[in-house]
Amino acid sequence: MSFRVAILTVSDRGYTGLRTDASGPMLAGMLRQAGYEVVIQEILPDERAMLTGRMRAICDGHLADLLVTTGGTGFAPRDITPEATLEIAERQAPGIAEAMRMGSLAKTPRAMLSRGVSVLRGRTLVLNLPGSPKGARENLETVLPTLEHGLAILTGRDGDCGQPAGR
Repeated sequence: MSFRVAILTVSDRGYTGLRTDASGPMLAGMLRQAGYEVVIQEILPDERAMLTGRMRAICDGHLADLLVTTGGTGFAPRDITPEATLEIAERQAPGIAEAMRMGSLAKTPRAMLSRGVSVLRGRTLVLNLPGSPKGARENLETVLPTLEHGLAILTGRDGDCGQPAGR
């Protein structure tokens, strides 16, 4: 099953060209290798209205089945990605964010400082990943094996959640 993915890097410095985005392209590569179709890859500043507007447009326009953000999940005053994501949420999927933090926590105690959330809007799953390539990779690696099943249920391609994993 192929799912469409949008990747939004949230970074003031990346948006203005003062920093090269390493996380977005790395995530795109991981997702393509896993069989996903990357349809959108953009860099946005840490501006809540701009981020919520773009996320709504992607979800409501059915442009992607999975929307992954990278960046803006820490403690810095301009880190607003989780708040913007919760603003557009119709339902939460907290187990995914919890699993990502637990997977990273096994590698570094700083994982507890990530405020990323996971939510559903329409038939799109939205995941917040850390902005560092290492953190983003670790978080995605933790949940990637299960995402296909969740997305199949969300998009209506599969309706049976009662099957054991791997069937």
